[in-house]
Amino acid sequence: MTKKFSSLLLLLCLSLQALHAQKLLPQDEKALRRSQDTLQKVADQMLHGLNDNIKQNALEAFIPKLVRALKTNNSFYFPFDSLQTISIKYPKDSTFRIFTWLQETDNGFFQHHGAIQLNTPDGSLKLFALIDSSDAIVNRDTITSNKAWYGCLYYNIVQTHFFNQEYYTLLGWDGNNPRSQKKLLEMLTFKNGQPVFGGPYFSFEEDTVKRPTQNRFFLEYKKEAAVMLNFSADMDEIVFDHLISEINEPSKKFTYVPDMDYEAFKWKGGKWVHIDKIFHDALPNGKPPIPVPLDMKSKDNTHIQSEEEVQAQKAAEAAAQQPATKKKPGKKQ
Repeated sequence: MTKKFSSLLLLLCLSLQALHAQKLLPQDEKALRRSQDTLQKVADQMLHGLNDNIKQNALEAFIPKLVRALKTNNSFYFPFDSLQTISIKYPKDSTFRIFTWLQETDNGFFQHHGAIQLNTPDGSLKLFALIDSSDAIVNRDTITSNKAWYGCLYYNIVQTHFFNQEYYTLLGWDGNNPRSQKKLLEMLTFKNGQPVFGGPYFSFEEDTVKRPTQNRFFLEYKKEAAVMLNFSADMDEIVFDHLISEINEPSKKFTYVPDMDYEAFKWKGGKWVHIDKIFHDALPNGKPPIPVPLDMKSKDNTHIQSEEEVQAQKAAEAAAQQPATKKKPGKKQ
């Protein structure tokens, strides 16, 4: 047997082993479906329970049940798609997935919970619990671990690449409190196999007014407002609403609303570079379009003009606005 043939045979065997490792056995899939039914009932109580005690008891029941289900070999390939109140997001390369969910307290504040499950070669469980520490984080523009996580509900993951490293930009929503809500961007990377949240990846170096690079980007706004922050595949940018205070008090984030203008981040050189205005024909301050005001003094309301007269008047007005051109001096011909 030649060395080349032996190498090909070994590669084929390894490929078959990897394919087999990715299969979820029928009996395991059946057991996970039963677990999913139980988890969904408990998850509903976490979100819709009548009071904080019921929600907390549901949480304390949900977490060990979820971990027990995930310990099933190759559970990564079970989608848990019936867990309608749990957000489960995957990057393009499917190297991991993130579970996140929320609890709203009786007084209108939000707490978040989650976990990262790695896609392991042998199908065994590798899980990182996400501990919501947002209330204790004094400086939110910082780099954290999964044990000091800025809690939110993730609704999208944008995977980018730079210099042989993968970057995962997480887009999240935080219900925050009774007066405001938040959306955020943060980078997830892995260092020595451990998740790292945040980093100097949000740059404002191309803005007219320079700002320091941020480790995490936030939008905080009025509770009732609808604010967009998401990745546009057509534009290849993360696009978001430009916000202003509706009462002209910028320090009060709970008064911020969209003004019909848009900003963006573009992936350049291993970071997201801010674009302060992406539609330069946007209307100022969200004002509706209006025609050029009529000069009522020159308007003759006693005469109904024909179409030919209207066009002739427009042509005359346009000609009057053109600058006069001077002839160059020269000899008479």
